[in-house]
Amino acid sequence: MHVQPEHGLSSKEVRHRLLHFGLNQLSDKKPRSVYTILIDQFKSVVVLLLVVVGVLAILFNDHLEGVAIFAVVGINAIIGFLTEWRATRSMEALHRLGRVDTVVVRDGQMIEVTAQELVPGDIVALEGGDIVTADMRLIESAKLQADESALTGESLPVSKSIDRLPDDTRVMDQHNMLFKGTALTSGSGKAVIVGTGHNTELGHVANLASEAKAQVTPLEKRLNSLAARLVWVVLLLAVLVAVAGFIAGRDTWLAIEVAIVLAVSAIPEGLPIVATIALARGMWRMARRNALIAKLSAVETLGATGVILTDKTGTLTENRMSVTNVRLPDLELELNSPQENGVLEQLQPLLQACVLCSNASLRTNDQGVTETVGDATEVALLQAAADYEIERSTLLKEWPEIREYAFDPKTKLMATVHKQHEAILVAVKGAGEAILPLCAKEAGKSGDRVLTVESRDAWLRQTEELGAKGLRTLAIAQKHADSEDIEPFEDLTLLGIVGLEDPPRRGVREAIARCHAAGIEVVMVTGDHGATARHIATQLGIVNASMNEEAFVTGDQLDHYDDEQDSIRLLRVRIFSRVTPEQKLRLIKLYQHHGQVVAMTGDGVNDAPALKKADIGIAMGIRGTDVAKEAADMVLQDDEFGTIVRAVAHGRAIFENIRKFVVYLLSCNISEIIAVSLATLAGAPLPLLPLQILFLNLVTDVFPALALGVGAGSPELMREKPRPSKEQVLTHRHWQRIVAHGTIIAITVLAAMAIALFYLDFTAESAVTVSFCTLALAQLWHVFNMRNNIGQVFSNEITRNLWIWVAIVICIALVLAAVYVPPLANILELEHPGGDGWLLILLMSLIPLATAPLVRAFTSVR
Repeated sequence: MHVQPEHGLSSKEVRHRLLHFGLNQLSDKKPRSVYTILIDQFKSVVVLLLVVVGVLAILFNDHLEGVAIFAVVGINAIIGFLTEWRATRSMEALHRLGRVDTVVVRDGQMIEVTAQELVPGDIVALEGGDIVTADMRLIESAKLQADESALTGESLPVSKSIDRLPDDTRVMDQHNMLFKGTALTSGSGKAVIVGTGHNTELGHVANLASEAKAQVTPLEKRLNSLAARLVWVVLLLAVLVAVAGFIAGRDTWLAIEVAIVLAVSAIPEGLPIVATIALARGMWRMARRNALIAKLSAVETLGATGVILTDKTGTLTENRMSVTNVRLPDLELELNSPQENGVLEQLQPLLQACVLCSNASLRTNDQGVTETVGDATEVALLQAAADYEIERSTLLKEWPEIREYAFDPKTKLMATVHKQHEAILVAVKGAGEAILPLCAKEAGKSGDRVLTVESRDAWLRQTEELGAKGLRTLAIAQKHADSEDIEPFEDLTLLGIVGLEDPPRRGVREAIARCHAAGIEVVMVTGDHGATARHIATQLGIVNASMNEEAFVTGDQLDHYDDEQDSIRLLRVRIFSRVTPEQKLRLIKLYQHHGQVVAMTGDGVNDAPALKKADIGIAMGIRGTDVAKEAADMVLQDDEFGTIVRAVAHGRAIFENIRKFVVYLLSCNISEIIAVSLATLAGAPLPLLPLQILFLNLVTDVFPALALGVGAGSPELMREKPRPSKEQVLTHRHWQRIVAHGTIIAITVLAAMAIALFYLDFTAESAVTVSFCTLALAQLWHVFNMRNNIGQVFSNEITRNLWIWVAIVICIALVLAAVYVPPLANILELEHPGGDGWLLILLMSLIPLATAPLVRAFTSVR
């Protein structure tokens, strides 16, 4: 079927081709199957040790204990399977939230569709910054270049054309083709899709999409490394406990079993699983708040962010542009007020140039609602022209576009060339300071006149005046020529300056105040005019009116600074205006050199290097290019600054939660080691038997730890300075706290057992029940010692965490079942301790909770 580029495919034909060719997608990476996740639960050192213990128990004719140990292995596998399955499916679902849209021509209208919906024959509109979503042949090209390194290995951008090439031309030499998975670095054009899904060059590359490895974050690596080191430490300790048992004259099998089970219980196997759950749940929370995390490592880095380099337009402001002021050579207008007769005649050349020099479009749908496609600034210019009945589609019929010079962030200029019969018209727009030096004339009411030096200075002052009102400014110019072969950016005629209003977003001032309270610096880095940037920054509290000029630097001034000699002064700057993407990259390196963790916002293809270089690259989800989104660690679905601040708060909470459950798990495990080790060395009765240790480990390692991992976090976290980026999960003081809490719990358990034996005359079995229950409850109450502010006993982030209370209820029920359900009580060798026993258990288990303020005071840990 022949396709007309102006009309594109019909909706009916699109549906037919979708059925014939299928969705435009490659096979996703095969998800981990239920079987694989289940098998992985039996591959750890901990499980292998338990299996060895179970086999030895059966060999020593202790069949009941052997069966019980294998039951523990099964329960542990089920819990691990359920938590890991949930985390895996959560990550897969998060991955599916990302979506790439493509602008196509269908039924004569320019619309946006998802990349999956593309079919061969679709006419695609292309802009620098787009990700190429299918194989396509160019039919129009304006200085179009593509980064094809992902496909061909070519590191430099490749220039594209519409030239016909021989059929046997190699892929890397097909300069009239664009290939799925590559990126457009500059220019614009149109193309017709020739291949989708597996019928693309990318689809022919074997296993390209399926070879992606699971991402392991630095935090998970540190936790895995911690667990691995603990394995060897605990195994050594287990050998010492076994030897001490032999020396104390204990039964050989009991000594071996206690040593191995103690080693198994002391290894915090749940660390990686709980970390994954905490990260995945945190990512879901952020996604629901419009912060889509593209890389897991971003979650932990967010909490350490010390400076945010933020764009202005669309992030701090609404990105709802409207033209409010126009300055013509002989007229000043406010477009929201009634106009006198004859104004349109003077305004028309400027509005026509605005409409011609554009890639945006307006159309009215069947419901009468105006739909827009394109950059917000260009859309605002089209809407202003439409108010005066100047339509882009009508104008392009009179002056068809024959060439485009795409917007260049370095020159801050864009131009389009149009032809009507033999006449050539060039329409140009860009920054005032960029266009004014290129203009030789200005279009006055009575005709063109020479643009003098004084006139240029006057125009620059008007630009400053509009900027001081918070308006974004654009200069508009044109020129007529007799030939297509012209230089578009010389001998221009200035038509005027347009002022566009983009009000600050609601809530941004409060979000910036939260940043300052959290010790995070906010620096505006914008390509906009300095006066406009200063006005908005003052409104939002980034700077105050009393700040001196050292807080404001333009891109031109920045070029004269030396990063070494002037670094201190540059770090005090709060507004960088008229900066280029290269200068953004330079600023990131400057802050990182001084130890800051940098978050950077960006939306353009030229922002990609800076987004990659930043510790947290943040792309705009609405107005950001696909290249920027691919390079970023986080995508803002609403382009709002407040979302960044909420994401930082979530990042801090997630890291703090992970730290809490690591401290909790290790202090509980160490308490078991110390209690059994001290009793063994003293030749006293064991306070815990092997199966009891396993049971407690199963209870305390899972439910309270999971509850800590998914907590909402304390509001106090955003009133503290960012943590150092290289700070370990467990600092020296955290280790002190772990050992202190573990020792107090262990001594409490041994004291409870001693009181039961020597003062209450309990039997040995009843005394072990007392020590077992004391340890179980002490570890449960110990979860409340994980609160940030130790002085807030009753109202804190732990007591407000509903999952903590659920975990406590479940664990208490399991402990009571262990004592009172006959089959379980017989296996664990427990019996009813009586009223005196329960009173003793309750009082002694509260001692670690009561002594927590003393531990915190001596270790000085939050």
